[in-house]
Amino acid sequence: MKRKKKKIKKRARVKECPFCKDKVEISWGAYELLRDFLSPRGRILSRSVTAVCAKHQKLLGEAIKRARHLALLPFVVKVD
Repeated sequence: MKRKKKKIKKRARVKECPFCKDKVEISWGAYELLRDFLSPRGRILSRSVTAVCAKHQKLLGEAIKRARHLALLPFVVKVD
């Protein structure tokens, strides 16, 4: 008779939002800060990667898009 192996559930550690923790406001003018949330190709990183809460991820996306339209951040980075 075969025994079933029990699956061990791992608890994910709770990550704190860097904006909530430091009480930093997100603005399109702080494009140096916004670069930390972009991939090397210029794409916006997900919440699971950056540990940003839902509220600040939405504001972060809007700020990055505004900075792109004002030519402070690139839309696409060419990789050869």
